[in-house]
Amino acid sequence: MTDNVAEGSCTTGPAVRYPKNDGAAAGGPAYVKAYGFALRVVKTCEDARRRKRDFVLSRQLLRSGTSIGANLAEAGAAISGMELSHQASIAYKECQESKYWISWMRDIDYLDHQTAQQLLDAADEIARILFATIRTLRLKSG
Repeated sequence: MTDNVAEGSCTTGPAVRYPKNDGAAAGGPAYVKAYGFALRVVKTCEDARRRKRDFVLSRQLLRSGTSIGANLAEAGAAISGMELSHQASIAYKECQESKYWISWMRDIDYLDHQTAQQLLDAADEIARILFATIRTLRLKSG
């Protein structure tokens, strides 16, 4: 472990190196999990492209799956609670979209069921954290 990374895993699968959570991102744990999820999405999409020569669906999943953490990183620079809530909401929506593309890729056999289920479980976990974060932020803002 170095100063800027932490060890962990994204619900299922092998251990992955994540950036250390310095508390700057909305929902802290969601950011760490979103980072690990993005790494798995990138590898999954690369594999799907190699095996099926797919570029359309895997590109969609790649975009939404990596956008979750990117939006949480941007939320770390939020100036107000409303701005933080807005960015966390976008991350939540990207998480939901990722689940849609994973399901599509599973149902047309671009992803095996086990890989798809692991990704769906990880996305569900991130979505639950984000939803709770958004609810808390909105309750605090009145």
